[in-house]
Amino acid sequence: MTGVPPQPTLTDGELTLRPWRDEDVDVAHELADDEMVRWFGLPANAPRSRLAAAVERWRQGYADDRSVVNFVVELAGATGPVGSVQIRRLSPGVGGVTWTTYKPYRGQRVAQRAVRLLVVYAFGELGLDRLQVEVDPENRASARIAIRSGFRREGLLRGGAFRHGERRDVAVYGLRRDDPRADTLSGWTALMDSVLPKKRVIAHVVVRDTGGRVLLCQVSYKKDLELPGGVVEPDEDPATGATREMEEELGVALPIQGILAIDWLPRWEGWGDAIEILYDGGVHAPALLEELQPDGFEILGLGWYRPEDLAGVVSPLNARRLPSLLANPGALHNLRDGSPF
Repeated sequence: MTGVPPQPTLTDGELTLRPWRDEDVDVAHELADDEMVRWFGLPANAPRSRLAAAVERWRQGYADDRSVVNFVVELAGATGPVGSVQIRRLSPGVGGVTWTTYKPYRGQRVAQRAVRLLVVYAFGELGLDRLQVEVDPENRASARIAIRSGFRREGLLRGGAFRHGERRDVAVYGLRRDDPRADTLSGWTALMDSVLPKKRVIAHVVVRDTGGRVLLCQVSYKKDLELPGGVVEPDEDPATGATREMEEELGVALPIQGILAIDWLPRWEGWGDAIEILYDGGVHAPALLEELQPDGFEILGLGWYRPEDLAGVVSPLNARRLPSLLANPGALHNLRDGSPF
């Protein structure tokens, strides 16, 4: 690339990002520690020549087409480098951000301030549209820096990195040029929403007949009989989800008459924990069965079942809770894994 401008110096008045100098290599090499070895996959006791060669590659990458820009980080009152920060082009318009702070200077917000300066430079002078940070989930300090610098957590690449002979997961954080700033309400809430826990919500419907039996579905994906209903979709309230699921599965959306139970389900067979709401689908004549139309794909058949006949045909969870719900349908049952508490 011709006409590449000289690598700039960036500053917020106290912290400065500048190009590497030859004398920085000796200082930085002496400040390498076990944390840098652990998280960057560096060999222990790496020779000075390794860092010197890396600096030359960074300089060449900048001179060629600014595909990589690596800055030394300086802090007012400190002598020499206190860390480094880098942007590397991953694809057109997308850059990967990495950083390190040398041990004597950790805990002084050096990396966070350096990343924020780099973000302005990357979106401005480099014209990038998206920045990305990849962090080992156990590297909580770097995860905090990514979040505090405005990057939203976007996902987990299972086994996405190989370091020191071990396959490691990689958490991906992203920041777009058009994202609202983290110091605005919408920017902050979107940032927090990306990292706060999310639980599945399940909405099932307990439909009874005049003989005290419960309506159960024969499903295609497991042997246990199941209640009508299913997982609530994003931006859908649970009652609407229950009604939608009934209509999709049974061809009829029966009216919901209230809540019978709220249950918390622990992790099970690869599923994360969840909140389940069991709605009251009312009491109907046994002939209702003739009006229902199983979808034939997920729901293969329907039937009425007495409470005493549930063991062995439903999951242990439903075997615990359904008899209690059927015996006292007028109460709101607060459950933990199918048992009252």
